[in-house]
Amino acid sequence: MSEQQYIEFYSECRDMIMSKSTAVMNNERDKAFELFKQYGFPSQKVERYKYTDVDKAFAPNYGILFTPLGIAPSSYIFSLKDAPKDMTAYYNRLADTSDGITLLNTMLAHECLLIYVPKNTKVEKPINVDNWIRGAVPSMMNRRLLVVLESGADATVIVGDHATDQQAFLTTQVVEVFCHDNSRLDLYEIEETTPGMNRFSNVYIHTENDCNVRHSCITLHNGTTRNLCDVSMEGQYTEVTLNGCAIASATQHIDNNTLIRHIAPNCTSNELYKYVVDEQAVGAFAGKILVEKDAQKTSSQETNNNLCASPEARMYSQPMLEIYADDVKCAHGSTVGVMDETALFYMRQRGIPEEQARMLLKNAFMGQVIDQISYEPLRSKLYVKVEKRFLGELEKCKTCNLCK
Repeated sequence: MSEQQYIEFYSECRDMIMSKSTAVMNNERDKAFELFKQYGFPSQKVERYKYTDVDKAFAPNYGILFTPLGIAPSSYIFSLKDAPKDMTAYYNRLADTSDGITLLNTMLAHECLLIYVPKNTKVEKPINVDNWIRGAVPSMMNRRLLVVLESGADATVIVGDHATDQQAFLTTQVVEVFCHDNSRLDLYEIEETTPGMNRFSNVYIHTENDCNVRHSCITLHNGTTRNLCDVSMEGQYTEVTLNGCAIASATQHIDNNTLIRHIAPNCTSNELYKYVVDEQAVGAFAGKILVEKDAQKTSSQETNNNLCASPEARMYSQPMLEIYADDVKCAHGSTVGVMDETALFYMRQRGIPEEQARMLLKNAFMGQVIDQISYEPLRSKLYVKVEKRFLGELEKCKTCNLCK
């Protein structure tokens, strides 16, 4: 199994990794290592991983990068080793200690980026985190992000993943988000990588009372992508929104898996994921809304709509509700369809070439997700990028798939 090489690597390089890190992270490594030896990587027999072959992605012998964080001076962004306060109560407290990807990341990530917003502070401009991976040989990078919003804090965080070389790359990313009372967070993950990229991102979000949290996951170009988002709604009168937009062609693979746990009463969650899969691409979505017995007056809506643009494309959809409270309003739905031939015919009758008509229909289909992005400059930029993606313009340069 592919985990053996990582067990051997950690055993040999443990002291070197710790020497590059900080005590808050090092205190968690050996515990994660012992659990990783116990659990290993999840197989496709594990329900939450049945659509993605983890062992295949992690089997190659990647060179592991220990690149220092490049952090521009800021009032809210730090390396964990330079944190303005002790973060022991936050680091690795949300992460799933039975998930092999998260455990591997906890073992190997040597630095953690901290976004810390003090009490009653509104960050006027978005906090941008751009991750770049490039190289002449196959490489692996393990990234960690900790976001802490104190009571009354307000911030927008944009995390961009980019790759610019045609190599086999592997990244693991673990994001832990703590939203204290009356805080507001918009968190965006945007992937524009290459066909050789294997990206595994696990996001864990904790909310207290009167929070408003929006998480949007946008995949524009990739290789194999597996995104997980787990939300624990532990305070009352909180609203959480999860949105996703995924475009896949060629042999690309995109798997989004979400879990929203309603623990406290009087909370609202909304979830919308849309996919367009073309050629031989594979898309997968599995989302569970779990309403605990004390979470009365819960309101929840989960929707997954998908467009298969070719006969060879495959889409797997699994929306789920698990409810233990008796005073709730919950609904979920899923559609998987093909291009509307009537609409195509109508557009072609009015002089629009077929290729352009298909692009316009795909663009309109994705518009519902992009429309919900609250930060207007990003929303406008994504409209352009989605259109260029459907036109194939993001794939024309063989040395760089990014279009600025």
